[in-house]
Amino acid sequence: MRPITILLAVLLIIIQYPLWLGKGGWLRVWELHRQLEAVQARNEEQRLKNAKLASEVQSLNEGTEAIEERARSELSMIKKGEIFIQLLEDPKDDKKTTDLTENQIRKE
Repeated sequence: MRPITILLAVLLIIIQYPLWLGKGGWLRVWELHRQLEAVQARNEEQRLKNAKLASEVQSLNEGTEAIEERARSELSMIKKGEIFIQLLEDPKDDKKTTDLTENQIRKE
């Protein structure tokens, strides 16, 4: 009776091996399923990016407003008759002002 039990256990292990570790086993299927989910997530990101780019292309083709906005923001272009004023802050001026204020306070 004992040899039969051992023989059946060995046969069961031999039968189970391809199911778990073989070419089409559960572990391989699980790994492929995980890879499929990662690829689908990447595809969805690319689909959203493509939709955004398509809408941008469409707006650039249809009207001048998008082109004008892009020229203003990326190329710093202005229209005829507009005046461009740029204010720059000089860190040296801030220090001098602070120093003058401190000196004036000391004198007073």
